[in-house]
Formats: sequence, C-alpha cells, structure tokens
Amino acid sequence: MDKRCGWVNEDPLYINYHDHEWGVPVFDDQTLFEFLILEGAQAGLSWYTVLKKRENYREALDNFEIDKIANYPLEKIEELIQNEGLIRHRGKLTSVITNAQAFQQLQKEYGSFSTYLWGYVDGEPIVNRWESLSEVPTKTGLSDQISKDLKKRGFKFIGTTIMYAYLQATGVVNDHLRDCICSIEQNAEVSS
Repeated sequence: MDKRCGWVNEDPLYINYHDHEWGVPVFDDQTLFEFLILEGAQAGLSWYTVLKKRENYREALDNFEIDKIANYPLEKIEELIQNEGLIRHRGKLTSVITNAQAFQQLQKEYGSFSTYLWGYVDGEPIVNRWESLSEVPTKTGLSDQISKDLKKRGFKFIGTTIMYAYLQATGVVNDHLRDCICSIEQNAEVSS
C-alpha cells in the first residue's frame, strides 16, 4: 500500500492534491495568487475545508484573475459574503481585493510575483527530509521574513504560519515525509 504524509485523509480530492500539487514547485503567477488567497482563507480552519470549497472560489473570483479582482468594487464583498460556497469572513474576503492590488505592485517591481517569491531561495526548492509529522515546523525564519515583507507591502492574512503553509503548497518548501510516495527518497528508489 502506498504511504502518504499523515495529514491526508481518504478523500480522492485530498489524495489528488497531496500527490499532484502539494510540494510541487509553482512558477505561474495566477496559480501563486490562487494559493495565496486560499491559504489566507484557511486561517483558523483546516486545509481540507478550504480545498472542498476551491471550485466555488474559482467560480466566485473569476478563476483568480488578478487584474479583474484588483478592480472589484467594494460592493463585490457583499456579494461574496452572501455566497455559501465560500468561507464568509468579511476580513478574509476583503483581503482578496487588497492582496490582488498588492500582488500587482510586486509584479510591477519584480516583473512577476514568481521572481519575487523564488528569489528568497535562489530558484531552488528547500527539500526537507522529515521522518514524522511532529518534526515539520509551522513556521520558519524564511516564512517570518516573507510574511513581514508582504505585510509591509500591504498584504493581509499573510502571517508566518499561513506563509509557511503557502511555501509548502507552492513547492518552495518540500515537506513530504521521507516514507511518503511523493518524497525525493521514494521517487529516487522508483527511478533506479
């Protein structure tokens, strides 16, 4: 039987996310923005809760098109709050517009958000080799640093714990456990 990281349940949606997205390096700005919004929505909740609502977010937020969202009128927040398919937290939903605008500013400054983010690790993922979930941190010096910088630039719902989860989700950090089918070690054994 294939072994996965201990946080994954038996739902095919969750298994697919774990096996094909989590820890896989993302360089596309729109996907990076999507994860930024979804990780912010997760604050205080489980990722599984957010993942089940992901398609609703895509539909309600124009498939995470940054330029469209940055230009949403404030009335859009009221519409989103009424949407039962979303996490209906005013601060989180308001931050979607704020973060899209801040995201655009970073794109202008760096050419892309991807360049900004991956610049923190010189374009190479940090690959950890944890034995158990208890070893995996919830924040690091890197997540502290990026979170602090993004807050300074006007981003909301981007604390260090959210940022570490974001780094894991976008593959900047690979925290698959050593015995997980998606770990570097397991993949090396399969290809040899």
